Amino acid sequence: MTPGQNVDSRLRIPLDYERGFWSRGLVGVAGVDEAGRGPLAGPVVAAAVVLSRGVGVEGADDSKRVSREEREEVARRIREQAVAVAVGAASAREIDEINILRATGRAMERAIRRLPREPDHVVVDGLRMRDLACEHEAVVGGDALVHSIACASIVAKVCRDRLMTRLAPRYPEYGWERNMGYGTEEHRAALRRLGPTPHHRLTFGLEQLELAVRG
Repeated sequence: MTPGQNVDSRLRIPLDYERGFWSRGLVGVAGVDEAGRGPLAGPVVAAAVVLSRGVGVEGADDSKRVSREEREEVARRIREQAVAVAVGAASAREIDEINILRATGRAMERAIRRLPREPDHVVVDGLRMRDLACEHEAVVGGDALVHSIACASIVAKVCRDRLMTRLAPRYPEYGWERNMGYGTEEHRAALRRLGPTPHHRLTFGLEQLELAVRG
């Protein structure tokens, strides 16, 4: 299959959602998703992806269903084949200051604003984001139903994993290159020994942090 080939009929995730807007002349449909709501450490990262009309990206799926190696390759194809891709993030400090839900909305807002042009329509995975300033539609389970959201899921996950991998050498005891900041036993054991770093979320998941530290 060649890059950019129309694979509508061959994708496991169809382009039905996007096609409904394309048929009305709304070609700039931005799918938006995030990665990193649940970890004990690191930022939440969001991505916005606008696809070419009628063109899907082979292998794009909910990021949780794709291996790390496959995600890297699919993310490369998404960046090559999509009309536009943009990423935004909110730090652990921001999560502490405004809570994880609002920080997720802030990361999504930053991703959308970094697109080269304002999209005709925005669709996000999950429930509506009250703190997302732009008009948008929400689709529960969107990463399995809307192809542009699935693409955003892949890009957001790959970007966040890279960030955590780059941070890992500064704090090698926590194993972030393996657990990406999630509360694995390895991560919790390091918290018990060493306590939190500046990249840990001290209000979101505070109970989990306290349990990890106290053992």
